[in-house]
Amino acid sequence: MSSPSDWQTDDFSEEDVFQEEKERYEQWHFTADPGQTLLRIDKFLVAHIANVSRSRIQEAADNDMILVGGTAVKSNYRVKPGDEISVMVGYRPAETEVLPEDIPLDIVYEDNDLMVVNKPAGMVVHPGHGNFTGTLVNALVWHFREHPEFPADDPRPGLVHRIDKDTSGLLVIAKNPQAKAHLAAQFFNKTTQRAYQALVWGNFQEDSGRVDCPIGRSRRDRLQMTVYPEGDEGSKPAVTNYRVLERFGYVTLVECRLETGRTHQIRVHMKHLGHPLFNDARYGGDEILKGTRFSKYRQFIDNCFSTCPRQALHAKTLGFVHPVTGRELFFDSPLPDDMAQLIEKWRKYTASRDEILQQED
Repeated sequence: MSSPSDWQTDDFSEEDVFQEEKERYEQWHFTADPGQTLLRIDKFLVAHIANVSRSRIQEAADNDMILVGGTAVKSNYRVKPGDEISVMVGYRPAETEVLPEDIPLDIVYEDNDLMVVNKPAGMVVHPGHGNFTGTLVNALVWHFREHPEFPADDPRPGLVHRIDKDTSGLLVIAKNPQAKAHLAAQFFNKTTQRAYQALVWGNFQEDSGRVDCPIGRSRRDRLQMTVYPEGDEGSKPAVTNYRVLERFGYVTLVECRLETGRTHQIRVHMKHLGHPLFNDARYGGDEILKGTRFSKYRQFIDNCFSTCPRQALHAKTLGFVHPVTGRELFFDSPLPDDMAQLIEKWRKYTASRDEILQQED
């Protein structure tokens, strides 16, 4: 199943910036389960889509925006096992209005054409789906309220890429349409430089590697992405390069460099390798996956989860060409306190464990 392409808590692919018309709608794709009983499609969709009323579903049907097998159906159509369903639901006016809010920004760099910010974990990038305030975009609209070229009425004002709500790190913001188009093209053409640091479960056998596995929306859980075989219709190419930075036995600190910008790419690729991100609840990293059964170890892990109560992922570096001057710009941000403290805990734990093992020898 699939959630909207503009879904709030996820990274959107860089291609999305070239599809502004589609951003007026929420879009989903579903495959009815083999055991699906006959059910009106409006009831089926209300049950499968969060925060969407039956009246909005019926309006979509009236506008031929509900398709089954590529054919428009009305709201009384009965869903059958295996049905391939696509739906586009128009946003309510309140969902497209961006309210300016005086929210502090950690500004790393700013000039007449762009700004680079360090987004904290927990901040949603732009409004939608229950997060209409407190987002980065709300802050940007306030910050640029007197900037004549900032397109505050754009559904994604200034945004050419995005990171997850609970991922921290660097984002570049365009301050005018020309800069946005130029920067978006760099992300689309994969000429930007992006490196993330992540703490993942398990110990890698190798020091570096490359994951070239297509990613698409999970058909079982619309909140997740997953790896699909090459050529699968519902997936897109995704490539992540990684290298080990520091080993702690049960967890590993890695650097990940992106060649593509798919939703949850690092989180999905690391899970595919058998190394879910530490404390990544969506992809199973919020459980003890490696280590001992001793109660002290469980207490240590619980303390680690409390120290960094989100997936341990930080967008650390960002490089691109300035859209006006042509100068190459490169930025680096330190690990936030929660990740820095988490890694330091593992350093101390590993050192203590190694000391005990040496004494036993």
